[in-house]
Amino acid sequence: MSKVHYHEYLKLDQVLNAQSPLSFETDTPAHDEMLFITIHQSYELWFKQILFELDNVLHIFSADKVDEADMAKVVHRLQRMVLILKSLVAQVDLLDTMTPMDFLEFRHLLYPASGFQSLQFRLLENKLGLKREDRLSYNDLPYTAPLMKGQDKVADASEAEMGMFDGLQAWLERTPFMNEDKFSFWKDYQNSVEKIYKDDLDEIGRNEHLNPEDKTRMETQIKTALESFRSIFDEKLFNEQKEQGIWKLSYPAVRAALLIELYRDQPVFQLPFRVLQAAKDLDAQLTQWRYRHALMAQRMLGRKVGTGGSSGATYLKKSTEKHRVFQDLYNLTSFFVPRSRLPKLPDTAAQALGFYFNAERDPHSMEAK
Repeated sequence: MSKVHYHEYLKLDQVLNAQSPLSFETDTPAHDEMLFITIHQSYELWFKQILFELDNVLHIFSADKVDEADMAKVVHRLQRMVLILKSLVAQVDLLDTMTPMDFLEFRHLLYPASGFQSLQFRLLENKLGLKREDRLSYNDLPYTAPLMKGQDKVADASEAEMGMFDGLQAWLERTPFMNEDKFSFWKDYQNSVEKIYKDDLDEIGRNEHLNPEDKTRMETQIKTALESFRSIFDEKLFNEQKEQGIWKLSYPAVRAALLIELYRDQPVFQLPFRVLQAAKDLDAQLTQWRYRHALMAQRMLGRKVGTGGSSGATYLKKSTEKHRVFQDLYNLTSFFVPRSRLPKLPDTAAQALGFYFNAERDPHSMEAK
């Protein structure tokens, strides 16, 4: 086997000769076009790496029974993806060193090229679980319309595959629930929640510093919140809300995620909790990336139409919120209660969720009898 050289291993001839500013072929070369190309090429390289990590996560989630030993890999892959996205957000600062006047020097040469034509970013959205029906309309055309010929089929095929949303949902649905003969978590949790709201209503009623209007307003808010809470305990009510678009995850998946969040301190739930955190962090970083691009587009273009024919900053701002995939995990916070008000776990449940070690049953222990 021949020796590997750094330059050849990284194929630097191809990489470093892949920047071809169009303005350099004219009488008025635009200095900042090189920066524009370099940053967008680096985006695409990092998208490739994110897809590589995400495909591995999806492979793990696709198993009929996910090996819990693989969940550490899932967390590691997801956290790496989050860090990559953070670096992409930071690169917007570099783009911001290009002034609007600098951009205008070569913008006319870009038509109709646009970030909307990035196949890899569309694949990333699809593989995370963004559904076609949840996408913001792009000039009344399918989101695949701006892609190159043949790439639309690749994007369509990715929609038919299992995305992270579906994989995470299936994994959550397999979470065991803490129900025993003498202990039913959900019943005890509902009693605890209703007691908290009753205490709040009693406190409002006793408060002499609130006028009748304020009392009525606050009591109405609490009763509305309690009604929302009841969807966690009533599958029929939950499914009605899901049909209205309030929820996307299934009833068992939401309850499992809530259970993990509430008892995150239990050793067995620490790794699942990190999975949920990483999913939320992915959503947060993609949201920031979209929002920073919306601000940049507004800074560069004002109210001008984007090079791809979109409404520019307006479209980007709207997609920032609409294209979030794991919104349900954020909404779970509405159903949190103080740790001190959580149902106390019976010893058998606490042992099942902890790193329980019984010396009497360990033949290798010096303390064994």
